Amino acid sequence: MAELVRRKLGNTGMETTCLGLGCASFGGGSSSDQDTIEGVRRAIELGMDYVDTAPLYGESERRVGLALEGGWRDKIYLQTKMGMYANGSRDYSGAATRSSVENSLRLLKTDYLDAVLIHEPEKFEDAYDRGLALDELLKMKEEGLLRHIGTGTRSHEQHRRAIETGHIEIILTYLDYTLASQTVADTTLPLAKERGVGIILASILGMGALAGPKPDTDRHGRVALAMWEWCREHDVNIRHLAMQFGLGAPIDGIVMAGPSNKQQVEDAYEAATADIDPETWRAFKADFGVGL
Repeated sequence: MAELVRRKLGNTGMETTCLGLGCASFGGGSSSDQDTIEGVRRAIELGMDYVDTAPLYGESERRVGLALEGGWRDKIYLQTKMGMYANGSRDYSGAATRSSVENSLRLLKTDYLDAVLIHEPEKFEDAYDRGLALDELLKMKEEGLLRHIGTGTRSHEQHRRAIETGHIEIILTYLDYTLASQTVADTTLPLAKERGVGIILASILGMGALAGPKPDTDRHGRVALAMWEWCREHDVNIRHLAMQFGLGAPIDGIVMAGPSNKQQVEDAYEAATADIDPETWRAFKADFGVGL
């Protein structure tokens, strides 16, 4: 069985496999307690040792907690978030931050978290001003409840400002480094590299646009459809291309898959360990300007 390459996550000191496990889909109606238990444990068996979840993701934290019982927690790095919640609310106050992290610890059945991310504040000041989320997370870090602090947001400007605080060790960015769009390559990625901040590339399959099924142009755009049609014509698995492109990003970090069951975990592992013929990349890049 092919092994996943190990990577440094910036200057955190964490060394993890190149493919992490995002657990958003495990929290919704397309998954179940059993799907999550089987999926998370299969991912760990295959070498995925970085697990990400969040209160926003419905049942995800509770289900992941079930999956990690019986010694599985000790095999992984465990990350959650705070600030956005499944009922649609946002709260980045110091009190809400502590309450959120404590609740996550309870649901995940652990006494510490390897990382906690500030999740998608609408404005930078909402979470980073004095006495708010960042300050409280720094206190909890000193108390040993968490080991690293990061942010998970799409805003490149917030990435920059978060990095410049000197306290943010991890940036989770999504949808902006895929086969179809690489806007983060000119903003966050070089700054993170310079400052030793770890990068997690999420939604590497474009929230389904590059996963295999025919993309919907209204939802995913014409570029994804054109790439999908090219792959069909050339007998290439677009999921393999998309995953390998992400793994080739110039980062000190990892790619995050987002399965909802055991089979999708295995599909993600297959994509991450696939061999792509260099000629395939040359032909794809000639037509789309994107490749390795």
